[in-house]
Amino acid sequence: MLEVTALGWTLTIGVIVALLALDLTLGVLRPHAVGFREAALWSAFYIAVAVAFGVVFGSVAGWDFGAQYFAGYIVEKSLSVDNLFVFVIIMTTFAVPEKYQQEVLTFGIIIALVLRVIFIALGATLLSLFSFMFLIFGLLLVWTAIQLFRHRDEDPDIEDNALVRAGRRFLPLTDDYVDGKMITRVDGRRMFTPLFLVLIAIGSSDILFALDSIPAVFGVTDEAFIVFVANAFALLGLRALFFLVKGLLDRLVYLSTGLSVILAFIGVKLVLHWAHEDISKSVPEVGIGLSLAVIVVVLAVTVVASLIKVRKDPDTKAHAGSVRASSTKKDEQQAQPR
Repeated sequence: MLEVTALGWTLTIGVIVALLALDLTLGVLRPHAVGFREAALWSAFYIAVAVAFGVVFGSVAGWDFGAQYFAGYIVEKSLSVDNLFVFVIIMTTFAVPEKYQQEVLTFGIIIALVLRVIFIALGATLLSLFSFMFLIFGLLLVWTAIQLFRHRDEDPDIEDNALVRAGRRFLPLTDDYVDGKMITRVDGRRMFTPLFLVLIAIGSSDILFALDSIPAVFGVTDEAFIVFVANAFALLGLRALFFLVKGLLDRLVYLSTGLSVILAFIGVKLVLHWAHEDISKSVPEVGIGLSLAVIVVVLAVTVVASLIKVRKDPDTKAHAGSVRASSTKKDEQQAQPR
């Protein structure tokens, strides 16, 4: 078992809070359109920090735990790229001015981090109390993988979001973005801007992503500390990564397929772990080395295959994938002649 001292937790959380404050300062207090060079430098910085932490952590705690951290970080970073697809869709749907996109992303990342801390604590508690939760988490990931593969050529429909629909129906909304504010006053009346709806859309999507990502990372490690830091470092670089890759996301045409394979693999790994612990020790388990190798190979094949596909067919566009058919897709299917 990994033993992390109070000082270790304090220092780690202090580093994460400092990085979060830096992100908040850049994204909210200094709103501006982010260029490719700036996005590339900040993305490299956050990845370097995550790797440096992993090296120090592995040297101190042992490289078995270090491998668990890197496996968890790679899984969460991969899933965060899928998050970016949805963020791009939300930004495009609401026509968010580019200079305000940083602010929305930063608040979205804060919400995601808070939600994942809650889910991590809940998941760790459930796993420690009920061993069958490994089975539940495993089956949830397998189901998610199947659904994501089935709807890999679709995008989530923002109009399916109940909170967004309710906001449009019940909240007094301005027609335009008012200097990047979420709440303003018009003729003495308090009103919400479209930026508030964008935050609702991103925040609610964060909940859905947390429901997938937390069981996924628990599939490569059952240490709550590693789960937390892997999620935190993967999320902290999301703002810069958004501006770096948003023009390249259309080329990752097999990303949803690759993620579905990874989620299915981790789901099976969790089921095998449950069977090994609760049914028979003869049931094989998947080691962390194999897990890390499978994740890296699947991602590499996904990227290479995507680039080959786009080169052969430049009109091919990637999709975020969805765990259920969108209402638009359903309407199109119902409109088709039988």
